[in-house]
Amino acid sequence: MVESKFTERLTRDNAMVVLVDHQVGLYSGVRDIAVEELKHNVVGLAKAAQVLGLPLVVTTTEADGMWGPLIPELAAVLPDDLPVHDRATVNAWDDERVQGAIRATGRKKVIFAGVSTEVCLAFPAISVTAEGFDAYAAIDASGTFSRTKREAGLLRMQQAGVIPIDYATAMVEVLADNSDPQAGYVYAALEMPFAVLVGQIAAGYAKN
Repeated sequence: MVESKFTERLTRDNAMVVLVDHQVGLYSGVRDIAVEELKHNVVGLAKAAQVLGLPLVVTTTEADGMWGPLIPELAAVLPDDLPVHDRATVNAWDDERVQGAIRATGRKKVIFAGVSTEVCLAFPAISVTAEGFDAYAAIDASGTFSRTKREAGLLRMQQAGVIPIDYATAMVEVLADNSDPQAGYVYAALEMPFAVLVGQIAAGYAKN
């Protein structure tokens, strides 16, 4: 079987997560996804990545200025010793610290989530693709300021070879096996709304 980046699986050995500019000021302008849903999804992505042992790289832009700090929900679930790379460059990849942190992991597959989708997510995802990485765009853990911007960003990324994915599918693909001892912790971290119903159904069957 001949694999390409589009068919090769995400694993605990080849994947990492980069969270770009999930800042309170930027969230105030998000219009293509409910802010509470966006917060839920990016927090779930960050938590599940840690359960699975995936490296995390986190960035902000001018956090002391108009864009503000990380959303508190995300900051609360990040390791205390994880650096948040605050930068001035528009493209996160253009910051030497961010680029160095990504390269230092030795991972080939980079799962991005960012605000805004067409800039903070798309620019570094396209840039790492040009450098030979496999970039994945976690669309429902990203947001932007209009539907048009979202669609334009998605089209541009796909034209460049970036792979669209959702936050939960990315982590479940890394998990790979539901009999894994970490599976319950991964699903708890993802906190997918329908999973509660699945659990209730399973509990109902167990009683019969």
